Amino acid sequence: MALISVDRDRDLMTVEFQGLDKLWTLKSRLEIPLAHVRGATHDPGMAREPKGVRVGGTHVPGVITAGRFRRDGERLFWDVKNPDKAVVIELADAGTYDRLVVEVDDPRATVALVEQSIARG
Repeated sequence: MALISVDRDRDLMTVEFQGLDKLWTLKSRLEIPLAHVRGATHDPGMAREPKGVRVGGTHVPGVITAGRFRRDGERLFWDVKNPDKAVVIELADAGTYDRLVVEVDDPRATVALVEQSIARG
């Protein structure tokens, strides 16, 4: 599972991976400038879409999708075990990823946090 926080002083969104997710994703955290965040949605159906080619990480269908994937020229970062808690964060001009698909404890609160943070930008 991921913890998402926003630091308005640094204009930065941080995604921290908890427990074994650090192992599955091959990352402990991602830091993304708020200027590169376009929006967030709660999208449980995203987990049923094709993942693409795994570049690094873990994929066991129906169990876990974690790490870096490429699909149709798009760069995605996944960390999802429970699709019902999946949040999709759209990025623009990000050097590394086009979208983040991460499992969070409270999808509605996370979407609200991201949307409010970029609305103030």
